[in-house]
Amino acid sequence: MRITVVGAGAIGGFLACKLHAAGHDVSVVARGATLEAIRAQGLQLHSGDDLLIARLHATANPDELGVQDVVIFAVKAPALPSAVINTKALIGPNTVVVPAINGLPWWYFLQTTHALSGLRLQAVDPGGVIEQGVPSDAVIGCVVFPSCAVLSPGVIKHMSGSKIVFGEPAGGLSARVEAITTVFLDAGFDAQADQNIREQIWLKLLGNACFNPVSLLVGCATDAMIDDPFLHALCVDMMAELLELGRQLGISPEIDPTQRIAITRKLGTVKTSMLQDVEGHKPVEIEAILGALMAVADQVGAPMPRTRTVYALARMRAKTLGLLPG
Repeated sequence: MRITVVGAGAIGGFLACKLHAAGHDVSVVARGATLEAIRAQGLQLHSGDDLLIARLHATANPDELGVQDVVIFAVKAPALPSAVINTKALIGPNTVVVPAINGLPWWYFLQTTHALSGLRLQAVDPGGVIEQGVPSDAVIGCVVFPSCAVLSPGVIKHMSGSKIVFGEPAGGLSARVEAITTVFLDAGFDAQADQNIREQIWLKLLGNACFNPVSLLVGCATDAMIDDPFLHALCVDMMAELLELGRQLGISPEIDPTQRIAITRKLGTVKTSMLQDVEGHKPVEIEAILGALMAVADQVGAPMPRTRTVYALARMRAKTLGLLPG
């Protein structure tokens, strides 16, 4: 299977290495020091005591790759619109597009008949650039749960987890979802097909919307946040607000805040992606993770006072650090 992973950072590098090791024709779209490192020494993945080196094709010019069977977007939300524009040559009439991204994806309300059907998330897709560049019927929803980090350009550390969930944006199962799930299962992932991928996205968002922006503000890993009684209480309250918002949208993951927090605590010391971006002085995904949520809350009149406060503080913190896109 011809697969291109757009973005060779923590998650993109993790996915590309394992899919390449499973025998697929995998290419990565990268740039700068990452591109140079992959060309010189291969894409490297450290997982436990194992080192996997994938000597795959890496390029900054997607046009040279041609139409792919699968295109995986694994870039941060601020970079996604430009990534889509630059990779149009990869997407043909039968290409499957898998957005392995954080936050609410641009397609979240576009193919549902439930609440807010047709809502376009400007915080995620300003001007509709992504929607115009990616055919809606090409998309398979995806939720990536593993925790990874970039040790240096082209060198990835897999810290925990292997669960990846796939599903049709409109709900239900399909042959293509089953097929992509099998591809990832064979590559060693805990891959699952789910009839309600929107609910799985909301489940991950419960953690991302709390731990990411709070870590930006306080500068510590998830275990320290959870073990602090005041921050623990804040996360419980934020998750309760998110679950209530979900219920208003007809999205009800069978979990409560205490259970969701316990899942993250079991992972030990984890630096959130947003904290990693702050430390690497890279643009943060505050709008995709919380800005889009606030826009949704406005649509249904949900007050969400704690979440709005954290959003305001984290957004200004990102702005003063020069890490707020746009």
